[in-house]
Amino acid sequence: MEETFVPFRGIKNDLKGRLLCYKQDWTGGLRAGIRILAPTTYIFFASTIPVISFGEQLERNTNGALTAVQTLASTSLCGVIHSIFGGQPLLILGVAEPTVLMYTFMFNFAKDRKDLGQELILAWTGWVCVWTALLLFLLAVLGACSIINRFTRIAGELFGLLIAMLFMQQAIRGLVEEFSVPKRENPNKIALQPAWRFGNGMFALVLSFGLLLTALRSRKARSWRYGAGWLRGFIADYGVPLMVLVWTAVSYIPVNDVPRGIPRRLFSPNPWSPGAYSNWTVVKEMMNVPPLYIVGAFIPATMIAVLYYFDHSVASQLAQQKEFNLNKPASYHYDLLLLGFLVILCGLLGIPPSNGVIPQSPMHTKSLATLKHQLLRNKLALTARNNIRKNSSLSQLYQSMQEAYNQMQTPLVYQRPPALGLKELKESTVQLASSAGYIDAPVDETVFDVDKDIDDLLPIEVKEQRLSNLLQALMAVVV
Repeated sequence: MEETFVPFRGIKNDLKGRLLCYKQDWTGGLRAGIRILAPTTYIFFASTIPVISFGEQLERNTNGALTAVQTLASTSLCGVIHSIFGGQPLLILGVAEPTVLMYTFMFNFAKDRKDLGQELILAWTGWVCVWTALLLFLLAVLGACSIINRFTRIAGELFGLLIAMLFMQQAIRGLVEEFSVPKRENPNKIALQPAWRFGNGMFALVLSFGLLLTALRSRKARSWRYGAGWLRGFIADYGVPLMVLVWTAVSYIPVNDVPRGIPRRLFSPNPWSPGAYSNWTVVKEMMNVPPLYIVGAFIPATMIAVLYYFDHSVASQLAQQKEFNLNKPASYHYDLLLLGFLVILCGLLGIPPSNGVIPQSPMHTKSLATLKHQLLRNKLALTARNNIRKNSSLSQLYQSMQEAYNQMQTPLVYQRPPALGLKELKESTVQLASSAGYIDAPVDETVFDVDKDIDDLLPIEVKEQRLSNLLQALMAVVV
């Protein structure tokens, strides 16, 4: 990224670079076919589960003013808009834990004030979002994202560690609360008696760690030594969503043998019910906020703008690390500008804003790298086996695979460095081919193991496209 602090130049450069490859962002996803569903479902569950958890946290902290419905609506709305109009499609947007903490702070500030109270809390946060968006516009226009070039890898990783610690804190807190009486619940209910509370908490531990361990195990299915190859590939691609469904089904097993309310489940109100309808029309109440609080909204807006600037930019940076070997340009300035519009939109709708999230954004890139690896691997394996059947030499086989690899590369419409190309053959493979007496002797799978050696030839590459981002955001609408 060019470092420039000339007003509007960074946005102009981002738009120029991304518009040139915008069509390829869509055709690349469509050409992947049904395989695009693997990274889509993976990142959908990785993004949606925390958002639901944060929505439940907001419901507790705001006395029901905001719920999981609003956090899911924000994640879906912002995700769809960013996937279509955003600059960097690898960036995943969602409601993050820092946003939840800021909204909790604002609610605690406003709830006991007579001229605000719970009736105008969302209208006041709407003004906070307006101020936040104006600050983001200013940062984007003045090229503040150029400072990202000076962020070291460790700075980004430390910020990611902070977000991970917030995730862990929320997860541990949620598990501990499964052993206690929830707020606004009747403690005399059978399900809230000490023995049943203990049983509920232990069952929550089983479900949580069961999902965690099985999901992690399924991601490594391709390296298993048992099961058919297609089955291991299917489990590796879709294991995480499958485990979520499996453990959700397990949670319903004891439903007929325990009191109602065990295990505890998330209550999701109807977003269009009479009581919830006012949440979506807070723009009508924003002029009822006292002028002093409209001006005072600038203070939390400053904190949120700085937070979003770092969170959004670092998430995008981690999704575009050098080891991913991305070919398309970054879009820090323009994406920050678009984030400002999304913050205003969310504020006017009375929902918490979404921004680029960690670790979902780098997870998205890694899942697309796996997709690109599998697409290339399948093509090269077919080419290698055809050459072995034709009794080709090792050099002919390698040349054919190189040609197949080049055919799989989408030519870019602007000048960029050429494709990486295949790595060199392993020395052990060359020695095996030479053992026949001459290097041009026909090879078979005892010399070149198609299932193992191809993985060593492929460099890390990412299927850069927009379709998976759009689909995962649309799936959140269904939820």
